[in-house]
Amino acid sequence: MLRFLLRRLFSLLVVLLGVSLVIFVLMDIIPGDPVAIRMGQRADPELREIIRRELNLDKPLLVRYGIFLGKLARGDLGRSYDKNLPVTEVLWDKFLNTLYLTLAAMLIAVGVGMALGVVASLKPNSPLDLGLMVLAVIGLSVPVFWLGMMLQLIFSGKLPISGMGEFGRPWWENLDHLVLPAVTLATVPMAVIARITRSSMLEVWQEEFVRTAVAKGLPPVRIVLRHVLRNALIPIVTVIGNNFALLLTGAVLTETVFSWPGVGSAMVQAIERRDIPLVIGGVMMLSATFVVVNFLVDLLYALIDPRVRVSEEGVG
Repeated sequence: MLRFLLRRLFSLLVVLLGVSLVIFVLMDIIPGDPVAIRMGQRADPELREIIRRELNLDKPLLVRYGIFLGKLARGDLGRSYDKNLPVTEVLWDKFLNTLYLTLAAMLIAVGVGMALGVVASLKPNSPLDLGLMVLAVIGLSVPVFWLGMMLQLIFSGKLPISGMGEFGRPWWENLDHLVLPAVTLATVPMAVIARITRSSMLEVWQEEFVRTAVAKGLPPVRIVLRHVLRNALIPIVTVIGNNFALLLTGAVLTETVFSWPGVGSAMVQAIERRDIPLVIGGVMMLSATFVVVNFLVDLLYALIDPRVRVSEEGVG
């Protein structure tokens, strides 16, 4: 098990290193001069060169990448060109806002999605099952930005349609601002979770131990929850973990539509202003979140199914 953990941690570091290299090169080759954007086209050329040297933009790409890795090893993501503040300080509050929205969306997606999947699996190929799966397909097909705008049109005047609410108020008094963006963000993962729950449970229903439990006359609720759903959780947990990571790292459309001050909207503004450290720092933060969440999902397998733990110990 220890070898398995060490291998996973090593692969995590390799992935993050690869991501850092790719985003660093991409930000270097895209058009635009960050110094000119920061100071304006009519700034004194000598002053622009001084600023360029201070930002290490006069050095070769590999040298700048080496300087970046050295700072990254110390937990320093650099300073924002636009805000002249440490990137970690700029992104931390934005990340907490995105995490708040993502957790609310996943609560909706997991609760509703698993409930729909369980109900559909109880009566496969029935009108109820077909109707629920049609809704799931629609949820997968509807563009997030279109759904968000439609919800804004429908609920305008009834619910807040932008922002997080008034600063300084208790969080529970701003929950009405969370409803529409959370529902919008939850639609796609809710549909995916519903479909995976249904298909996974249908496979478990065919197992011999489930037939034995039915033959013994165990209560239906106990059979569904303890025997079927528990043994169907591995693919469901995988989907939940992957979708949580995807929502946390890809909520930019929802944040833009609802003017939610999260990491996604902050990175869009940083790209427009060529704020290279902020873009790179945001990508690294989101990438680290994605791989850490997937690492934790792998560890959850051993808690859900002891056979996974035994298998890993045998390999390690």
